[in-house]
Amino acid sequence: MTEKLKTILEQAGEELAKAGSLADAEALRVKLLGKKGQLTEILRSMKDYSPEERKTLGQAANEARAKIETMIAERTAELKKLAQEARFKAETLDVTEPGVSAVPGYKHLISLVIDDTIDFFSSMGYTIAEGPEIDTVHNNFDALNADPNHPSRDMTDTFYITDKVLLRTQTSDVQARVIAAQQPPIRLISPGRVFRCDTPDATHSPMFHQIEGLVVDEGITMADLKGVLDKYAKHLFGSHLATKFRPHHFPFTEPSAEMDVECFKCGGKGCNICKGSGWIEILGCGMVHPNVLKFGDYDTEKYTGFAFGIGVERIAMLKYGIDDMRLLYENDIRFISQFR
Repeated sequence: MTEKLKTILEQAGEELAKAGSLADAEALRVKLLGKKGQLTEILRSMKDYSPEERKTLGQAANEARAKIETMIAERTAELKKLAQEARFKAETLDVTEPGVSAVPGYKHLISLVIDDTIDFFSSMGYTIAEGPEIDTVHNNFDALNADPNHPSRDMTDTFYITDKVLLRTQTSDVQARVIAAQQPPIRLISPGRVFRCDTPDATHSPMFHQIEGLVVDEGITMADLKGVLDKYAKHLFGSHLATKFRPHHFPFTEPSAEMDVECFKCGGKGCNICKGSGWIEILGCGMVHPNVLKFGDYDTEKYTGFAFGIGVERIAMLKYGIDDMRLLYENDIRFISQFR
C-alpha cells in the first residue's frame, strides 16, 4: 500500500505538470482527493488492516494528501498567473488611439429658472419646502380660502382622483401644509409641478411648474412684498427695468396683485411681445388672507404675511425669448443646447 501511495504521488506530479488550465487542476484534485478519489479509497480500505498497520498507513496517507494538496495549490497559483497574463495581453489598450469625445449635457431651461430662483431667495434667508403632487382637496382649496363654488374647483379645471384627492393645481398647497404644521416666523419657497385641465398649445399645458413663496411674521406689510419681488424681477431681467403692481383677486390673498415688468424688448414703448402695452405680467401675489392664517391657529392680530406664485415656464419663455411652451417639453438637445 505504501508503494501505491508513492505511485499516486508521482503520477500526481506528472499530471499537474501537464495541466494547462484551472479546470484541469480541479479535475485532478477531484480524481485524487474527491469522495471517490484514489487517496480516499485507500483511506477507506484501512479498516481491513491491523491496528499497527493502520497507524503506519494512516500516517503515510496523510503525508501524501498534504503533499498533493500543496502541489495542487502551487500549480493552481501558476495557472492563475498565466491566465491573468494572457488576459492582460488580450486587453492591451493602444493609448495613442484618438479618443471619442462625449457630448456634454445641458441644464434644461426649467431647471435653470428654478435653480436661479432658489439661489436668489436662499441668499435672502428663504428655505426650500416641497409637497406631494397628489394632495387633498382641503390643502389645495379649503385651507386656501377657496369658496366651495369657486370655478377652479370644476372638473373642467382640476384633475380629480377621488372626491377628496386630486392632482394639485398650484404649489400653494405647500403653503397650507406649512401653516398647519409650523408656527411663525416662516420664510420659504416651494418649487414643483402642478396640473390643470388645459389643452396644450403655445401658451398652455396640462402640466407645468410653479414656485410658491410665503413669508409670515410680525409686522409684514405690502411694502415688504413689493420690495422683495421688485428685487427678484430686476435680478431676472435687469436692474434698469421698472416694475408695477396691479390690483387682482386670489382667494388666499387680500389685497391681491399681479406684478408687471417693463417690456425688456421695447423698453416700454410697445411691441408684439408686450402686445403694445409696454408691460409684461410675470407673477401673482398678495398679502396672506387672515382666513388662511387661521387654519394654522395663528393670531391674525399679531402675524401677517405675503405670498406669491411664479410660473416657471412663463419666466423661461420671457427671459429666453421662446414663443411656444411646447418646445420646453420636447427635450430636443439642439434646442436645449442653445441656452447653455
